[in-house]
Amino acid sequence: MGVMEKVARRTRDAAAQATPLPLDQIVMADCIAAMRALPAKSVDMIFADPPYNLQLGGDLNRPDGSHVDAVTDAWDKFDSFAHYDAFTRAWLAEAHRVLKDDGTIWVIGSYHNIFRVGAAVQDLGYWILNDIVWRKANPMPNFKGTRFTNAHETLIWASKGEKARYTFNYRSMKTLNDELQMRSDWEFPICGGGERLKRDGVKVHPTQKPEALLYRVLLACTKPGDVVLDPFFGTGTTGAVAKRLGRHWIGIEREADYCAAACQRIEAALPLDERALATMQSPKAQPKVAFGVLVENAYLTPGAMLTDAKRRHRAMVRADGSLASPCGATGSIHKLGATLQGAPACNGWTFWHYEADGALRPIDALRQTYLLATQP
Repeated sequence: MGVMEKVARRTRDAAAQATPLPLDQIVMADCIAAMRALPAKSVDMIFADPPYNLQLGGDLNRPDGSHVDAVTDAWDKFDSFAHYDAFTRAWLAEAHRVLKDDGTIWVIGSYHNIFRVGAAVQDLGYWILNDIVWRKANPMPNFKGTRFTNAHETLIWASKGEKARYTFNYRSMKTLNDELQMRSDWEFPICGGGERLKRDGVKVHPTQKPEALLYRVLLACTKPGDVVLDPFFGTGTTGAVAKRLGRHWIGIEREADYCAAACQRIEAALPLDERALATMQSPKAQPKVAFGVLVENAYLTPGAMLTDAKRRHRAMVRADGSLASPCGATGSIHKLGATLQGAPACNGWTFWHYEADGALRPIDALRQTYLLATQP
């Protein structure tokens, strides 16, 4: 590449980076063309619910003769698998370009398309982190009785490359799951009730996803203020949940009816209070808090007594944040805990407990209370 070509490329790249993102807006356009207008490496996460290419042959009816409101829209129809594959690779390539190096992409689909999408994801350089099974608590039955009931869809979660340092809020997921490690099979009901958007009694969109599903996805791998792109925006589930969770969103949708419904829906969505947005963090991600800070701020006062969970060891809190045991040993919460147990190391935050309302609680609970109270 010549010098002038390099200069021209740098100029184009700089201009692209200077292009403002259409944050918290719907871009009514073809998804590939709209993504091409976005700067490279500009979004933190992509959630994509592309056409499934269901290949439905005619109307679907229940045994009683009533009509099933299935996906028969033009946007889900492709001339051939080759046509669908070319479309898939084109939008995934643009998604790869606009995704930040530490960003991730989620793609949801059914057996009709997810295997073809998965192959394209790997061919284009993404690194698959998980496949998530969304098990539907209330799936539509197989009315003809000729197949198993289709009771799940699959989500592919991928980073931009094998060595990408992506965001995963492991601790938040564990907390969300009652202190059990979050598994890759998730159960949610299909979208219904008051959440399902309807106009004159008819579904606005045939494949509207439940907000609970997007809530978990966004909570898992984004942070407040991150930018989430949805290139198949539909009726705006991603935008509504992003607004609630304090994330920015960009929606791309070419159907005017869906855009109108999404705008109305997102306008009505209420963002959570900033304090409520604070989530449990992994120990590595938590801001550093010295035990002495809790003493300085009167979360524990000098002279307070601490004990282990089984009340075998006791220690008194001293003014400088150190502890002193009745046997004369002293040290930090970590060092004294290790000494008393004869162990090489100890996590004092979980070892030492204080008494409140007749129950023992780990001093880490006080640290979490302090962190919540001091969140910016």
